[in-house]
Amino acid sequence: MPKNALVTGAYGFIGRHIARRLATAGWHVSGLGHGAWSRDQWRQWGLADWHTADITLESLITYGRDPALIVHCAGSALVGFSVSHPYQDYLRTTHTTAAALEYVRIYAAQAAVVLMSSAAVYGHAQGFPIGEAAPLRPISPYGVHKRMAEELCQSYARQYEVRAAVVRFFSVYGPGLRKQLLWDACNGLARGEGEFGGTGAERRDWLHVDDGASLVVTAAEHASSSCPIVNGGSGSSPTVREVLEHLAERVDKAGSVRFSGAVRPGDPNRYEADISLARSWGWRPTVDWRSGVDAFASWFKAGAV
Repeated sequence: MPKNALVTGAYGFIGRHIARRLATAGWHVSGLGHGAWSRDQWRQWGLADWHTADITLESLITYGRDPALIVHCAGSALVGFSVSHPYQDYLRTTHTTAAALEYVRIYAAQAAVVLMSSAAVYGHAQGFPIGEAAPLRPISPYGVHKRMAEELCQSYARQYEVRAAVVRFFSVYGPGLRKQLLWDACNGLARGEGEFGGTGAERRDWLHVDDGASLVVTAAEHASSSCPIVNGGSGSSPTVREVLEHLAERVDKAGSVRFSGAVRPGDPNRYEADISLARSWGWRPTVDWRSGVDAFASWFKAGAV
C-alpha cells in the first residue's frame, strides 16, 4: 500500500511538480492550500485529493491523512510582495511552517518534513559559490521570513526529534511559470518593450523545476533530527544579460534587450550555489540553463498553455 505524502501549496509552480514527482515514485499524494483548479487538473499533477484551505493546525488535522511525508511548499514567493506586505508575507511563510511542524509534533510523529526555503536567506554573499554554511544576511522580509522558517525546523528537529530537511532553492524556472523574470521578459518583448531593470551584469543560478522536484524527493530521504540544509541550484551563474539575450533570440526579438541600470530593493547582485552536498547525496542537475530557456520560450510561443 503506498505511503501518504502531503504537499502544502501544491497548486503552486514548484508544489505541483513535486506532487507529480512523488506520485510517480509511488506515493499517495494529497494537496492542501489555495488555487482554482478542477479535479481533472489536479489529478493530472499526481494528486489523489485536493483540499482548499489555509495552512493551519486545524486544517492539517482535518486533511493530513496520516502522512509519512509533508513537503511544505506553501508560503510567499515574491520578494517585492514581502517588501510591500511584510506582515502578510510573515503569515504565509513563517506562521504556516510553525503549523506544519506543530502538527507533526503532536499528531504525526512518523512524518518527515521538507521545507522549501530560498537562497534569499544569504543576502549579499561575500564568497562564491555559496555554501550552506555561509553567513545568513537576508536583505528583504522574504529572506528574513524564510530564515525564521528554517530556524523553526531546526528547533523542532532538535527539541522534539522531528525528522526534517530544508532545501534552499535558487532561481527555479520552467515552462508553466507565469511570473518572475522569464515570464515578464517574454511578455515585455512581445509588446516591443525590451528595457529591463538592473545592469544585466547580475548573476543568478537557474535550476529547472524538474531538477528541483527530484532534489526534494532526495532531501526527503535524508530528513532527520539533525535537519540537514541543502542548496537547490545548478552550480552555475550566467548573467541576466546572457539569459535575456538568449531568450530574446528564441522569441524572435534578438537585439531588443537593454537595461535601465535601476536596481530593485532586496535584489543581491549575485547568486551561485555550491551544490557539493546535494551531489554527495547522489543528486545531479540534468537541465542546462540554455536548453531550459529554449523550452520556456517554445512554451511561450505556443501560447503559454
